[in-house]
Amino acid sequence: MAQSHELRSFDYVNRPYAEVAAALRARGDEIFARATAGATDRAKELATTLRVQIAGVEVGTPITLDIVHVDEEPTDTSAGPTLHMKLEWSAKHNPVWFPVMDARLDVYALSSEETQLDFHGFYRAPFGVLGQVLDAVAGHRVAEASVHRFVQDVARFLRDELGKRKEAGQRLSASP
Repeated sequence: MAQSHELRSFDYVNRPYAEVAAALRARGDEIFARATAGATDRAKELATTLRVQIAGVEVGTPITLDIVHVDEEPTDTSAGPTLHMKLEWSAKHNPVWFPVMDARLDVYALSSEETQLDFHGFYRAPFGVLGQVLDAVAGHRVAEASVHRFVQDVARFLRDELGKRKEAGQRLSASP
């Protein structure tokens, strides 16, 4: 069995936990689809920079991301609950050529107006020993960049989308 490699990334959203968690529960598929497109673009950019092409196959590829499970864990602290989203992703085309990611996105309050997104995942490089060598040469950097971009894009989308809703609400409430 192939060795798993750990990846972590985090970002924050300057909106209350309840708003962020509600958006991810209601529109997680849409939000993640937008973010995976950005992560794929970053992988392509990095692959070009590293001049890496494996057996004529493009290193950056569209992925399929599934939200496997969502639960919310209450806490006894004043920090509030934590939303856990179990995610799996793999290449949309030729999945045997690309790593498979098993991950969890934890969402929790940092303060009353700031929410943390904490991604913790493991991926397995394909092709056994050859895959391990290719991963050591460039694959791990592509995976790290893709995950980092994914988390940044999810956070950016939530900041922008929830910020627009807040501004619209303020404008509506300020109307005579």
